[in-house]
Amino acid sequence: HQRAAAIAGHAVTEVDDFEVLAGADLAIVVNPNNPDGRIIARERLLALAGKLRAKGGLLVVDEAFMDVGPRAESLAGDVEQGGIVVLRSFGKFFGLAGLRLGFALADALTVERLEAQFGPWAVAGPALEYGIRALADSGWRAEMRRRLAEDAARLDALFGRFGVPVAGGTTLFRYIGLVDAAGLFSVLGERGILLRHFSDRPHV
Repeated sequence: HQRAAAIAGHAVTEVDDFEVLAGADLAIVVNPNNPDGRIIARERLLALAGKLRAKGGLLVVDEAFMDVGPRAESLAGDVEQGGIVVLRSFGKFFGLAGLRLGFALADALTVERLEAQFGPWAVAGPALEYGIRALADSGWRAEMRRRLAEDAARLDALFGRFGVPVAGGTTLFRYIGLVDAAGLFSVLGERGILLRHFSDRPHV
């Protein structure tokens, strides 16, 4: 999001203090957060949206991981209040990363503005068909949530057995911190187990 906002000409500031966001014109919150899985409560986000809306600002909430998060905290049902855009992705929970497909939920006026920016061919027809079918398959979604919860519990037990601290995450991924994270990344990679190592966070 930082890069896209900067390209669009916005001055971008990354903050750790949630309350500071009320001073922005455009606030972007990833909820659940990537990579640590932190959740911002829906009521706090709605309060922030109200403050931004009062001065003509906008709250964008990236809910790419909400399918495996506490869905009661989603703002998807609140977008008609105005000043809120919710982003969803098919690349995470649905495992369709190569499709590069997602969607935005917003009030009618914001949707109209977005459509004017993107034009009529923002997404290919086959990608739309995949997305429609994926969203319609509620049975698959329920089964995948159950399976991911089981897999996450099994992974946590494995980490616990070897003394690996789990610092956060969702049922789709685990966030761990180690002194030699780079070493673990290399050793497991050589054995066909893929991790994501953050070069800007050497212990993650």
